[in-house]
Formats: sequence, structure tokens, C-alpha cells
Amino acid sequence: MLQQFDERNRDLMVNINGVLVHRDNAGISPFDSLVQGGDGVWEGLRVYNGKIFKLVEHLVRLRNSAKALAFESIPSIEYLIEEIRKTLVANKMTDGVHIRITLSRGVKITSGMDPRLNQSGPTLIVLPEWKKPVYNRDGLTFMTSSIRRFPPDCLDPKIHHNNLIQSIMAKIEANVAGADAAVLLDREGFIAEADGTHVFLVQNGVIFTSSADACPEGITRDTIIEICQREGMECRVTRISTTDAYRADEMFCTGTMGELAAVTKLDGRTIGDGKPGVLTKRLSDLYGVETSTHGYVIA
Repeated sequence: MLQQFDERNRDLMVNINGVLVHRDNAGISPFDSLVQGGDGVWEGLRVYNGKIFKLVEHLVRLRNSAKALAFESIPSIEYLIEEIRKTLVANKMTDGVHIRITLSRGVKITSGMDPRLNQSGPTLIVLPEWKKPVYNRDGLTFMTSSIRRFPPDCLDPKIHHNNLIQSIMAKIEANVAGADAAVLLDREGFIAEADGTHVFLVQNGVIFTSSADACPEGITRDTIIEICQREGMECRVTRISTTDAYRADEMFCTGTMGELAAVTKLDGRTIGDGKPGVLTKRLSDLYGVETSTHGYVIA
């Protein structure tokens, strides 16, 4: 799952606070909150056939996260959409694109953690890249990390913030173990999510996924749940354990960057028959239809 450089991205134009600059010349101040303390929020978006999938839902989550972090100034959805549109047009991008949009608290007047030192407004970064879904569709290998996800009484996962050190540490463990990704448990030992995706299980035709107590409210996760409801497929949001996963018929993960992909091994155990399952394939196909027929049109 190690991503590779796409030559088409060599001359990307990046949007920083409304100004388009070549990727080699893009930068933010060492006094910016992102550099000082990971003090920012972000979203990942995908472009399909001239449309950005679930754009408004992602931007609502971005703004809500900024509100929770008490940003004094938060750009409107209309402004954010225009800056994203402008950046895609400048790069002539209409399909097969992943966008990372980041909003930091902004530049500080001097180094320090105190938000009162931020007096110039937020920093907006729009970074689009030509990027195919990053997951191997033949079946991923996961391992369970020793890193635990924070519960809401430590740091509420509903805040989609830039401090991703938990995920990075878990990914290091996965790399050392030769796995594609790591599963993180909550403080009570139930599966929260993987280091960059949400986790689903299938047992006896019923689909299960973790409650959002110790994981973010995933946009792709919600889309899969909505598809299940619409298609009459039973989907339960509940606590699930690694033992539930070991004995599951199928396991898959979801996320904007990689869409939906089967997990066929966890902690040395083979999930099901070791191949992508029937419901995993069906949901993947239905998700593909969803992304190709819905979305915000790039004018």
C-alpha cells in the first residue's frame, strides 16, 4: 500500500490562502499553527467525472471541527467551494483526483501554544493530486496495533484534526509487521478503526461496523451504511472485537482515499476464505455507482 509518485503531479499548482503557486514554491510560515502544534483541521475529497463526491458533507465536517477547536474565523462553505474549484481548474483536473483541504488556526505573532497568539486569521491549503484509489483490491493484510484511539473524554474523535500521531505510530507498527495497515482499539479493547480507514465485518449475511465512540464520523462509512439501508442489507452499528473479526465471513475497510477494499488477513488469521467476499464486492460496486452518479459539479 505504499503510494507511488505520479508524474502528472510534478507541476501541481497548490492553493494557499487563495493564491495559486507551483508545488515547489508552496510553503507556510514556521509560525503557523500547523507547524507549531498540528493545530488545524482537514478533509479528503475525491473527484469523479467532473464531480466532487459528498463535497458539502465534507466541508460541513471541516467547519464543525474548526468550531469545536474554537477558531475565531472560519471560511464559508461558498468560499471553500470556490477555492477548490479554482484550484482544480488551474490544474485541469476533472477525474481521478484526490484533494486534501486543510484549515489551520493561522500564523502566530510569536511561538507558543496559546490561541490568542493567532491574530491574522486561518490558513487555507487546497492540495489536489492525480491519485488512484490506494488500496489493493485483492485483499489487504491488517494487524492490531498497541496504540489505542482516544475516547471522547480524552479527545473527541468528532474533531477531524491534523494531529495524526496516533495513526502514524500505528502505521509504523504495521510497516514493521509487514502489514498493509493497523487496526486501533478503543480504551476498552473494541475495534475503533484502522490507521486511516473504518472497519466493517460480515457474518452470516449481516454487516457490522464500529460505533463512532472512538473513531471519526466517516463520510464513506456513512455512505456504506446508507447504501445498506437502501438496498435492504442489514447493517448494525455496534461494538466489535478482534475476535469478531477473526471469525467473520468477510472484512473490509472504507475511506475517501481508497474507497472500499477487502481485508483478508488480520493478525495472522485468514478472514473467511481469504478472498474478497460476495457482500464486499457488491458494496464496492454499489459505492462505485454512487460516486459516478452523485456529487458537486465542477463548473
